[in-house]
Amino acid sequence: MQLLNVILVIFLIVCAIAVEETKDLLGAVIIFATYSLVMAVLWLLLRAPDIAMTEAAIGAGVTTILFIGVISRTGRMEK
Repeated sequence: MQLLNVILVIFLIVCAIAVEETKDLLGAVIIFATYSLVMAVLWLLLRAPDIAMTEAAIGAGVTTILFIGVISRTGRMEK
């Protein structure tokens, strides 16, 4: 179980760096949604189901939909 936690934290760090480095805004939103879902799984493994559900609903759900809505009204690629 400890190894799984370490792997998930390393994956979270990689996702955070990938979001910062990505020039395609839609790609960054997809990576950010993945980050939120993995964070929800990590909260679940840490026995905090209420925080995990909130992270999954708000972080991966609502925020992603809002970001995609904004990107659809603006340009997809960063200048």
